[in-house]
Amino acid sequence: MNRITPENKAKAEQLIDEIIQNSGAVGLAACIIDTAGNTEYELYRGVRDTASAEAPDGETIFGLASVTKSMTAAGILQLADAGRLSLNDPVSRYIPEFTNRHTETVTIAHLLSHAGGFFPQSRITVDMVQKSKDKEPAYDGQLTGDAVKLVAERLDALTAEHGLIGRPGEYFSYCNDGFGLLSEIIHRCSGSTSYAQRMHDSLFAPLGMTRTSMEFIAPANDENAAVLYRKKDGVLYGDRNYRDNAFALHGGGAAKSCMNDMKKYLGMWLNEGRSTDGVRVLSEYSVREAVKPRQPYDLCGTYGYGLSCRTCGPFRIFGHGGSLPGVSSNIAFCYDAGCAVIVLCNTSGIPVSAVSGILFRMYAGMDPEPERVTCTVPWPQTLIDAVCGTYASEEGTTVEIYRCADGSVGLREDGEEKTLITCGERTAIVRNPYTDTVVRPVFNETRGYYALLYGSRIIPRV
Repeated sequence: MNRITPENKAKAEQLIDEIIQNSGAVGLAACIIDTAGNTEYELYRGVRDTASAEAPDGETIFGLASVTKSMTAAGILQLADAGRLSLNDPVSRYIPEFTNRHTETVTIAHLLSHAGGFFPQSRITVDMVQKSKDKEPAYDGQLTGDAVKLVAERLDALTAEHGLIGRPGEYFSYCNDGFGLLSEIIHRCSGSTSYAQRMHDSLFAPLGMTRTSMEFIAPANDENAAVLYRKKDGVLYGDRNYRDNAFALHGGGAAKSCMNDMKKYLGMWLNEGRSTDGVRVLSEYSVREAVKPRQPYDLCGTYGYGLSCRTCGPFRIFGHGGSLPGVSSNIAFCYDAGCAVIVLCNTSGIPVSAVSGILFRMYAGMDPEPERVTCTVPWPQTLIDAVCGTYASEEGTTVEIYRCADGSVGLREDGEEKTLITCGERTAIVRNPYTDTVVRPVFNETRGYYALLYGSRIIPRV
């Protein structure tokens, strides 16, 4: 369904170049493939390394960050296909370190859809846990053994009074720890030597993804790997430290890959579990289960198992994004349009989801510039009175809701004033340059307004 025209291609590339310039992206790779795996469009901008001025290409390794979660979900679903586990099994059956003592039973399915009921927690990282800095973290059994204890003990310590949002399955709130535990379930249930090895053997190798791994040291030493760039106090820094802020349990964000490999990976999702070469790695049933709506997500979207869903005109688009120091990534695929979009960038904080949306609209023959929420629905004064206050996440984000002089509601994130648009009587968005962040107060009769949905996280009230 390639409906790219010279006109919408020119406009799309102009919009993308503006995003790259205004957000400070150093190097960016993007492409569109069809269901047969053919490359319908490809774009490379900037450099993979400012020192060498070398441009990225199809073999350049980028970090994927949380795009990894879609791979972890696939790994769990493969084990379900093989009858080695059920998604309704308690997590504690495979991770006895997690006793589940302060809440109702948390299942594998709950973790796959970020519905375990946990408020966001600070990261337990590789550098916090690993004893030997020279050992490859992906295959370090001591690291993952120590990490799973720390993660499980922390989640077990959460109570209804402190740390639990609600019952398992009741709310969506993005949980990196949950996908960390899923990676350890893959390790233990598969009988493989590690999560990384299992993902190689069951997913990457069958799909021919020869430059994809969960490793940290090899990508850093690869001549055609992107240098990771981030800004601090307005100064651009770059290094090859793929361990920076990396989860000690790797299922939430450890994957590294290149554009040519990611075409094969997205081809598998487009073909409902079969590679474009005809290799079946995931059942059609499991693919349908992965994209099925499980939880409300973002403004009008949903979340399944390791994949979100949003709409664009008449199209449903499934995918995931990722962000780490020096990493901004996004994947998206659409059955009705018969295409997948991949965007990889070696710079922190780049709105690659906006780039992905522009490219999809271009391919579908639509105006590449997306429509954005403009309607305003004032919040009731009683709601503003009830929700004013400070909300703070263990991950480090602080949000303040306050009443403006004109009686409307305002928002600050980490002390910075944000443009808030109330677009429903209980919903608002923060207007960012290229994307919007959803805001919704969280209420029940017992606790009142006790939390705030901010983006993909539910943040507790201070």
